[in-house]
Amino acid sequence: MTPARPALHAERLSVEYSKHPVLSGLELEIPTGRITTLVGPNGSGKSTLLKALARIQPLSGGSVTLNGSDIHRMKTREVARSLGILPQSPLAPEGITVADLVRRGRHPHGRSLGRGAVGDIDAVAEALDVTGTAEFANRPVDSLSGGQRQRVWIAMVLAQTTPILLLDEPTTFLDIAHQIEILELLARLKRDHGKTVLLVLHDLEQAAAYSDQIVALKAGEVAASGPPKDVVTESFVADVFGLASRVIYDPDTGAPLILPRGGAHRGPATAPHPL
Repeated sequence: MTPARPALHAERLSVEYSKHPVLSGLELEIPTGRITTLVGPNGSGKSTLLKALARIQPLSGGSVTLNGSDIHRMKTREVARSLGILPQSPLAPEGITVADLVRRGRHPHGRSLGRGAVGDIDAVAEALDVTGTAEFANRPVDSLSGGQRQRVWIAMVLAQTTPILLLDEPTTFLDIAHQIEILELLARLKRDHGKTVLLVLHDLEQAAAYSDQIVALKAGEVAASGPPKDVVTESFVADVFGLASRVIYDPDTGAPLILPRGGAHRGPATAPHPL
């Protein structure tokens, strides 16, 4: 069987800010129908890479292809029908309802925010259903909890009905239960709907647990890329994150687990002296 063409392919991709290199000559493939997560220390270029792949951030060199076509030669609406992006900390207009926000995802399909057309109505209804937000449809977005709002934003991107989703730190500022809720949702979107997902995460263990591929950035370059079991090693954690650790494996899933080796985590060398 012929391997599926990568959903996104970056070749010699470079980005500069005020002539200062941020990304340098990156070679990268985002596989179709899989979850790929960008990881790396702060300032390594993760969000910049995500925006560059989405054609939001101009390139200083190299190219990006979307489903085999040069993304910079494609029409904006054509890109928007193939690729949906959720930026960090998106802001909703004051007082907008969940249903109205999700309808905005239909804008690339050329109708007035999706009102009235059967295809738009169905797409919005399915997005609300898949994300478990239909019960909030008539509520103002700003009345929801952080986890609920994040699911609504994902619903808006899903209503765009693109095969590729790009999400920049979708779990930031959420408690652990809501973080897992969002990651489980993304896993279902891949498994049940065939979505290609590219996201930025800070939590390396969560990236390892939910990703098919991890791409690690360090100082604007790809430091490692591949399946989590191959990438997340003790030497990798030390080299990329500067952390001494022990890597073990989840007995149920096989995903790497990282145990920091800092002195505060090792406990006392001897039993404490009795009082």
